Amino acid sequence: MDFAAARKAMLDSQLRTSGVNQPFVLERMGSVPREDFVPEAMRTAAYNDRAIRLGDGKVLPQPLFHGMMLEEAQPLASDEVLVVDGGSGYLPALIEPMVKSVRTMTPDEAAGGRKKGSYSLVLVDGAIEHVPAGLAKLVGDNGRIVTGQIDNGVTRLATGRKTAGSLALLPLAELGIPRLAQFDRPSGWSF
Repeated sequence: MDFAAARKAMLDSQLRTSGVNQPFVLERMGSVPREDFVPEAMRTAAYNDRAIRLGDGKVLPQPLFHGMMLEEAQPLASDEVLVVDGGSGYLPALIEPMVKSVRTMTPDEAAGGRKKGSYSLVLVDGAIEHVPAGLAKLVGDNGRIVTGQIDNGVTRLATGRKTAGSLALLPLAELGIPRLAQFDRPSGWSF
């Protein structure tokens, strides 16, 4: 398979046609080989416009999610970034050369609240039902977060900013985004 041609087709037929046109996004997504982040048997599907299950609960979201996420994040050279990685390693590879530093955490680590840190930009590589206190603590004062958000079973790209110790998400575009179950709301009784 000609992966360079598949990467170009992804840019032209998935990203650009959906409004993802920032040069920095197109450059990064055109230069990082998605096929290197999936199992050998899935390499030919690396540029399809849907998520790829990697096994063991890990997933690589569709290219459009990553493109829209990077456009919305507007990473800065001074950003200290946390990527809550869905298991592929692709998103950290996309953003690393654009920012000061990148740290990755698993969804379990980020949701559990046991890890420390303060980041100017947090990227969650999947969809979450809510931002638990442990994850909110990782977003620095005036820091930004870009994630998928689940509301009544619908997933949307969402962004937020932490101000005065408070963090809220603003849903943007409806998009198919793999669920990160570690961020499901705790179940409880209601009347």
